[in-house]
Amino acid sequence: MVKICCIGAGYVGGPTMAVIALKCPEVQVAVVDIAAPRINAWNSDHLPIYEPGLEEVVKECRGKNLFFSTDVEKHVAEADIVFVSVNTPTKTQGLGAGKAADLTYWESAARMIADVSKSDKIVVEKSTVPVKTAEAIEKILTHNRKGINFTILSNPEFLAEGTAIKDLFNPDRVLIGGRETPEGAKAIKALKDVYAHWVPEDRILCTNLWSAELSKLAANAFLAQRISSVNAMSALCEATGADVSQVSHAIGTDSRIGPKFLSSSVGFGGSCFQKDILNLVYICECNGLPEVANYWKQVIRVNDYQKTRFVNRVVASMFNTVSGKKVAILGFAFKKDTGDTRETPAIDVCKGLLGDKARLSIYDPQVTEEQIKKDLSMNKFDWDHPAHLQPTSPNSIVKTVSVVWDAYEATKDAHAVCILTEWEEFRKLDYQKMFDNMQKPAFIFDGRNVVDVDSLRKIGFIVYSIGKPLDSWLKDMPAVA
Repeated sequence: MVKICCIGAGYVGGPTMAVIALKCPEVQVAVVDIAAPRINAWNSDHLPIYEPGLEEVVKECRGKNLFFSTDVEKHVAEADIVFVSVNTPTKTQGLGAGKAADLTYWESAARMIADVSKSDKIVVEKSTVPVKTAEAIEKILTHNRKGINFTILSNPEFLAEGTAIKDLFNPDRVLIGGRETPEGAKAIKALKDVYAHWVPEDRILCTNLWSAELSKLAANAFLAQRISSVNAMSALCEATGADVSQVSHAIGTDSRIGPKFLSSSVGFGGSCFQKDILNLVYICECNGLPEVANYWKQVIRVNDYQKTRFVNRVVASMFNTVSGKKVAILGFAFKKDTGDTRETPAIDVCKGLLGDKARLSIYDPQVTEEQIKKDLSMNKFDWDHPAHLQPTSPNSIVKTVSVVWDAYEATKDAHAVCILTEWEEFRKLDYQKMFDNMQKPAFIFDGRNVVDVDSLRKIGFIVYSIGKPLDSWLKDMPAVA
């Protein structure tokens, strides 16, 4: 029986291993993590992450050939294949701070694998890592191997949160990178055999190690670049009276461009896009390619600009101040169908409004009050470090932020509503009821283009929707920097 162990029970490790267990009933899969609360949650009825379809898969396999445990060393020692899916946060200090990936957790995982192994192992990089990480990991394992052979593979994940289970069941491609040696080829075949249980062979791509590592960063950079491109256009649309939805549709029908990732919004978020581009920037700089680094830096600059532009629109529209005004925030997760708030644009928008002394009332169907208040009190990049290293939520924020469990409660007596996540329920709200209970003039700032602008204007709202022709009210307001 093949035994697989995955170090790291997060957004990547948990769902990926659950699907492998489901599709390969004869393979024994263990997911290990030193965080006991997280493992306890995986073993309970309340999984630590929300992902449509995940609960059914876990319940089907848990206790049969899928196990969640804090006994890291035991399961690593017994495994034939060890996936490493630990955090690779952006460094907050030292060499490469603000750009380079912090490989502390990766390195300690590699040293532990070398320490406890009594048999040959295939070690698979599952976290997003900078190019050439495999080389560093190989060196650690080789220098500590005590006669045991380790083969390193890169098998980056390409999951989209909210559709992770669907993506795992039916992936566009599975990418496996390995050394071009007999041992490397043998290891690639072993991992390929696992995926071949359900993925057609022509979708399993095999490359060298560096191509696999770089493909992950490149894929995320290209996707983020599409979002920044359409968001840059949204600013021009507002200035000229064009409609970004119509422009997106028109260019998306070109088969060379395609329609995906062309929705304008308040900005991209999630655990990967910004982190991976910063990583790419750092690698380019280290390899003496400043022009390439600057090209990718601009993708992040446009994303930051879009968030700032949104906050400026809100403040400028409301007589140039939101001080003491109640602003309802609908949606805090970085996108619909996930409870994940990592790098969500909502954090920067809320901080911008709080900076102008607004009172915020926040509603998101999947994000807890504790998470929202923690996010709003953290510094950049803190979120990706282990919980015990993150700051505890200070109370200063509590006075001006309330988290509620109903959109109508959030908007009651509010001067304005900001829609920051495209949850389906926000399309179906009773906006007349909402308008009746708000302060006048009542504003809606739609950061996700989810509302029907014309019908809301008929109700009486002053509406700003990203990239759409401006409300006459907004045209008369001060120019936005």
